Amino acid sequence: MRMFSVSHKTALVVDHCPYMAESCRQLIECDMLTKSRSQGVIPLAPVSKCLWTCAIECSMEYCRIVYDVYPTKKLVSRSILGGVSYSFNVSQVNYIVSDSEVHILNSWKQEDQNTQQLMTALAAVGPPNPRQDPECCSVLHGLVAAVESLCKITEYQHESRTTLMDTADRVANRGRIICLTNAKSDTHVRMLEECVLETIQEQNKRAAGSDRLMPIQQCELVLVHIYPQGEETLVSDRQKKALSSVLSSEVHSVRAGRYLACKLNVLVQQHFDLASTTITNIPMKEEQHANTSANYDVELLHHRDAHMEFIKSVHKKNCDLHMAGSTSRDSGLKETVTLKWCTPRTNSVELHYCTGAYRISPVDVNSRPSSCLTNFLLNGRSVLLEQPRKSGSKVISHMLSSHGGEIFLHVLNSTRSTLEDPPSISEGCGGRVTDYRITDFGEFMRENRLTPFPESMVDAACRTPVERAKSQLERHTRYWPMIISQTTIFNMQAVVPLANLIVKDTLTDEDVLTCQKTVYNLVDMERKSDPLPISTVGSRGKGPKRDEQYRIMWNELETLVKAHVGTSERHQRVLDCISACRSKPPEEEERKKRGRKREDKEDKTEKNGKDTEEKGWTADSERLKGVMEREKDEQSECEIIKDSPDSPEPLNKKPRLATEEQQPPEKSKGPVSLLTLWTNRITQANSRKHQEFAGRLSSVNNKAELYQHLKEENGMDVHENGKATR
Repeated sequence: MRMFSVSHKTALVVDHCPYMAESCRQLIECDMLTKSRSQGVIPLAPVSKCLWTCAIECSMEYCRIVYDVYPTKKLVSRSILGGVSYSFNVSQVNYIVSDSEVHILNSWKQEDQNTQQLMTALAAVGPPNPRQDPECCSVLHGLVAAVESLCKITEYQHESRTTLMDTADRVANRGRIICLTNAKSDTHVRMLEECVLETIQEQNKRAAGSDRLMPIQQCELVLVHIYPQGEETLVSDRQKKALSSVLSSEVHSVRAGRYLACKLNVLVQQHFDLASTTITNIPMKEEQHANTSANYDVELLHHRDAHMEFIKSVHKKNCDLHMAGSTSRDSGLKETVTLKWCTPRTNSVELHYCTGAYRISPVDVNSRPSSCLTNFLLNGRSVLLEQPRKSGSKVISHMLSSHGGEIFLHVLNSTRSTLEDPPSISEGCGGRVTDYRITDFGEFMRENRLTPFPESMVDAACRTPVERAKSQLERHTRYWPMIISQTTIFNMQAVVPLANLIVKDTLTDEDVLTCQKTVYNLVDMERKSDPLPISTVGSRGKGPKRDEQYRIMWNELETLVKAHVGTSERHQRVLDCISACRSKPPEEEERKKRGRKREDKEDKTEKNGKDTEEKGWTADSERLKGVMEREKDEQSECEIIKDSPDSPEPLNKKPRLATEEQQPPEKSKGPVSLLTLWTNRITQANSRKHQEFAGRLSSVNNKAELYQHLKEENGMDVHENGKATR
């Protein structure tokens, strides 16, 4: 049903009633020789076209553009209606001269599809007669003839029906009717739409029992109301509206003259999927001054596909897409892509890698710039076109050249050609990045290979195989770093079971248990301070510390699981397990904090040691330094044992007596040595690191009485040796 679109047939109906002889009131100056005119010569008065002339010129431009861009398989039937109602019919040329009948100007045959045929027929029709009785004229005759012409089979439809044989019912019959008239009101427009709908229903019933006719399956009615300039329109614009399952209608109210020309130019682009390109900076010699030249612009129409690769490359390279646009109440929005004339011209002998070639049609075919450009290209020359850019080197994206008397717009490949060898990973196609996860990407492609599968095989969720494949690919790529240095967990063998299971659509209880075991193994690795495969590329020094490495690893693992947490409830259980393992008790956090302080102190001590070596100490200072280092080693060893998660808190074996008997520095007489100061500091620091023994706190003269509870229970005196006396 998609072999023939609505654009395959276009019936163009032009009203020929007496009111179309009214002036459009757009004045045209005929006296151009204002400077060289002698005295006494009366200047020529300006003239204006009638509504009929404006409609014929614009409709002929519509046909010319269609014939230029689509020389075959796009058929246009023209009909002229009026007091003598004229119409272009199809299938055959049948001229009927009558006050109420239709004149046929061409048919659906390919030999009648040209502007010469239409111009010759229009010359025979002549302008509308303003003296004719308007009651005898109606545009309905042309609309009925247009519907009848759409029901008739074209040569291409007949060829497709005979070729397909048993599938001939797939050949669709669609068409479009464009009516240029001067409607009286919105009620008049609705009457015309109802007439077309009734005619389609009658013709479809007639075509159902005929082999030479085809029922209309889809029809678009485009009513263009033309009114003179300076008057208020009595017809309202209306967007496309479906009147039935077969007919849709839209209304455009346009002033005659240049506004009507712009409106039909926009309509032909919409109806036949065309786009506009403006060639700027075309050097052209002036007629008055042969030695000078000026730059001109020429607008061309072509198929919209000529801009597809251009827009893609613009988005990839962040170039500037220059869109020139003009808008008005009557013509609507009209956009054009601007391309710049490239000075170094080439001959057609040179070969260029093209991805497409599309016929072009100048918008203003009779202008001097368009004529000069057309003749230049038809003489065998080719012109390269570049994208306007604010900075950087120029990008040549299109080329104009002629083949067999027809001008084509060629789309040049401005990116890497598919005919070239693919770039090597070692060349660094992404810049200086070369550490891609090539092995992992190969495994990723192996896991997501597509194989032929019956379309009827659907799962419980009524998803087809292709939908399930897209869903799996989306899950696998939610978090997938491309560079080795950007990931930690994907470089660890211990995380592989969890990474392979978390991307699944559904998880079993065994899968959840496997993921939890993986998390517990990571916790055990952290307790043992096992090294992690952290990349040190681009960083100075030793890289991040051990605690920072595990923090990065846990954050990335949590990011991976959070990307899939909404898949099912079991995925949420895996995330809950990670969150529980990351929340450490306060005492462990305190030990980590002390460990970090100790590392910072060691680094600071090493730095201070280097500075003191340069100053040179005396022999006494060297001995004092040795004593300090031994004290420091003993303290570090004690802290390391205490910070281990497998060992209990160590007891302070140093007696409290030595601390209490030590005189405070401020109460001692005479100078205090540096060794005494350092010993007092270490002693005070050790005393704050554990809770004091209860017996020592309650002792008298550093002697504690044992087994006091026995004395209280038996009423006996308990001595320090444990022997009871009464």
